[in-house]
Amino acid sequence: MIFMSQSGITDPARAVEWDAWYVEHLRIMLTVPGISSTQRFKTDSPGYPPSLAMYIIAGAEIFDDPYYRSVRGMGEWLPLIDKQHYRRNLFEGLDAAPDVPDDCVLLVADRAAPESDVSGVVFSWLKTVGLDRSTPYRGIAVVTRTVADRLASTRAIGIYRPVSARNQQR
Repeated sequence: MIFMSQSGITDPARAVEWDAWYVEHLRIMLTVPGISSTQRFKTDSPGYPPSLAMYIIAGAEIFDDPYYRSVRGMGEWLPLIDKQHYRRNLFEGLDAAPDVPDDCVLLVADRAAPESDVSGVVFSWLKTVGLDRSTPYRGIAVVTRTVADRLASTRAIGIYRPVSARNQQR
């Protein structure tokens, strides 16, 4: 299953601090039994939360684990989280999240139903099965930055660039 957490902060002057906190947060999340990978992304796409973290998880039961509950969340950053951008969704449809290398981006398309083609790109469609359920379906695709540049004016697609490497449990 894939868990995605999207957010943004209300104080841009603290973005560097928040980014540093997030690096450590992703490392800690990998110590949770049942979380096997983490990766973080950012976007400037209008209408999409500025930050997205993507996790591969074994199943929804990890959200009930006492250790997970002790390390999850935004911690000291919670008062600065922009509520309009805070979304947590659990998806089924892929066993593993794609690895997004530095020279590529993650495209995100939220839809009421899967579509066969979105602006000439074939997406993998994930069905929302838990948490906020802010979208019924989310299409994801990994494309080169050249392809993303062609899609930059497409308002119905979020273009997320990786800001961390994919971290995996060892």
